[in-house]
Amino acid sequence: MRTSSFGGGCWRIKTDMKHPNPAFRDRVLFRISEREHPRVGTRYKVWPLLEFSWAVDDHLLGVTHVLRGKDLVMEDEMEKAIWDYLDVQRRPEFIHYGFLFFKEIDLSKSKLARDIREGRLAGVDDPRTWSIQSLQRRGISPQALRTFVLSFGMSLTDVEVSADNLYAENRKVIDASANRFFFVPDPVTIEVEGLPPIWDVEAPVHPDFPDRGHRRFEVSSTIQVPRTDYLAFRREEVRLKDFCNVVLDERARFTGREVKEVPKIQWVSGGSPTRVLMPDGTLVEGLAESNLSAAAIHDVVQFERFGFVRLDARDGQMTTAYFAHR
Repeated sequence: MRTSSFGGGCWRIKTDMKHPNPAFRDRVLFRISEREHPRVGTRYKVWPLLEFSWAVDDHLLGVTHVLRGKDLVMEDEMEKAIWDYLDVQRRPEFIHYGFLFFKEIDLSKSKLARDIREGRLAGVDDPRTWSIQSLQRRGISPQALRTFVLSFGMSLTDVEVSADNLYAENRKVIDASANRFFFVPDPVTIEVEGLPPIWDVEAPVHPDFPDRGHRRFEVSSTIQVPRTDYLAFRREEVRLKDFCNVVLDERARFTGREVKEVPKIQWVSGGSPTRVLMPDGTLVEGLAESNLSAAAIHDVVQFERFGFVRLDARDGQMTTAYFAHR
């Protein structure tokens, strides 16, 4: 085999040809590959397949428990057959579990790999891959992911859940540490008429932790609000959160500063350019309050009325964040 070329030979394990599962009969353990290995180059041509390497590694590494999906039960039997030939006495316990599906997401590793290779996805941490790397980049904490997965136990029954279940666990972890900021997506500029001299306003850094202090805003009569709110509440009275009340329009009318039972919307006065990469790969561009510059890259924060995001990068004045969830 060492002098053969690809397809010129293989090494099989001798099994019972009457085994009820045809796929178990005389399975291939080694094959010839002429591809260059990233570590040893072309030094070797004969390579073990997974089942043989698993059997050897599990024995040499002293593995005591093997956790596998229920689709790999036959691999247990193959490892046992190899151990029988090698006279391995101490063997690990095999534990199997069912599949976990997200209702809204198609998780095909082969398709994702192809999309990355062909440039349709930016890489393994693209938010559309739902890889561990992408979840981390979005601000999904390891603690939340662990709690979420362990909540289903080790049943062989397949589980299909909404991604909202994972988000709920993550919200429990990050809510207390996520400071609040205003972000105005797709901003519309308005002029507030009749605004009295107000040079700055304050809003809590976190409403549940007053000891963290307040954010201060310099304000003027020129304000930016989200386009969706502008279209939804135009010519109606709204409260610019933590600031004042206005009848919303291109030339808005100041109606007071007392808190009223009217819709509350976020706003900025000037602001800094910010974009948020959403889980579907789209970019939401807008303006964030200037206080966001005090937050560190990799911080998970909450953009009020928008959702939790993880700050990913700054390039000049532009801040890029990854959307986690609402």
